[in-house]
Amino acid sequence: MGANPDTQPLLSVGAARARLLARFPKQPVETVKLTRAGGRVLAETIYAQFDLPPFANSSMDGFAVRTADIQAARPDQPVCLRVVADIPAGMAVEGVVGAGEAIRIMTGAPLPEGADAVVPVENTDFSGRSGGLPAPEVVCIYKAERAGANIRPRAEDVRTGEAVLSAGSLLRPMEIGFLSMLGVSEAPVHRQPRVAIFSTGDELLPVEAPLGPGKIHDANSYTLGGLVEQAGGVAIQLGIIPDDIQAVRSALQKAVTLKSDLILSSAGVSVGAFDFVRNVVEEDGALDFWRVNMRPGKPLAFGSYQNIPFVGLPGNPVSATIGFLVFVRPAIWTMSGLRDSNYQAIRVELGEAIESDGRETYLRAVISQPGANASGQALVARLASHQGSGNLRSLVLANALLIIPSGVKSLPAGAMVEAWPLGDLH
Repeated sequence: MGANPDTQPLLSVGAARARLLARFPKQPVETVKLTRAGGRVLAETIYAQFDLPPFANSSMDGFAVRTADIQAARPDQPVCLRVVADIPAGMAVEGVVGAGEAIRIMTGAPLPEGADAVVPVENTDFSGRSGGLPAPEVVCIYKAERAGANIRPRAEDVRTGEAVLSAGSLLRPMEIGFLSMLGVSEAPVHRQPRVAIFSTGDELLPVEAPLGPGKIHDANSYTLGGLVEQAGGVAIQLGIIPDDIQAVRSALQKAVTLKSDLILSSAGVSVGAFDFVRNVVEEDGALDFWRVNMRPGKPLAFGSYQNIPFVGLPGNPVSATIGFLVFVRPAIWTMSGLRDSNYQAIRVELGEAIESDGRETYLRAVISQPGANASGQALVARLASHQGSGNLRSLVLANALLIIPSGVKSLPAGAMVEAWPLGDLH
């Protein structure tokens, strides 16, 4: 058991996050098919096994020519060349471009020997662009081209042996497509963290149940599960747990049995008479801290249960969501192997005066593009609805969180603050 968290002063957000993240190592490496690698984090650097493009090829439908033959070409005095071959994409090169000759070529087809440029079909007298039509016997060129025009040189994009994706890269659809071009059919990635989630409270009902007196529908299981999946983890839903010591104990044990990498609860970690989660965690584990100098989300617990990291979020939906974004998402990113698990803040201008209570505060806001303020330069932020910790709609309306530093109790309109974008600022 560590020091008694109840006797410790409130931790700053930065100190709490540093202590928490230090307890989350990277997940083991596994190799998965490229079709299953999207959204995962690369565990090893990938080196190109061949050039891209692997051969010089045409970037246009047209005619491969020698530029020496067409220097005098112009619309009123075209240069006419004999067409000696036809090269569709995907076929081996047949034929050599000699003096006074051209070869019809399709986009992506290999450049034939002797040619040093491709003339687009629209700069010729050949109008047969429909599929299946044979090449003409003679083509007349209306425009001169420089050497290299409309040609993609070999290795223009990637050279053999070049490091093309480094360890720690997130595999977005673009990276997946890039790896497929490089012939990489499997990718070494970090295993996805498994996060067990449960909500506590006798007042909670599943979404399909009709409401009764004093009851509300559980939102946190759905919100936190979606956030876990969005962050790259695997959500293991344990359901709604009543305010009962044995039920909480059973939920925690189930998380252990399911080999979770993180146990995530909401509610039950404050000082209420029926807040049992803290006590049960400490029966077979320890709490590192349980209060953070932030708003919303002060009663946030962190520790371990049977050597599995445990985070207890507040029960109010906004507090739980912001606690996740501040602490849990970077933990999942760290476990997933991302090189940089910190948020990238932007600077915005307040479009209205704001007040705080002196704790580090996260306000839900709507940020508009430059031009909405007097100077027309900075992004402008205004609060999204009222800021109550139970008002989940404010997060639906918001596209950013404004970060008001600890010790600041008010800021005027026009002040500059940091913000975390929550999505598209448009």
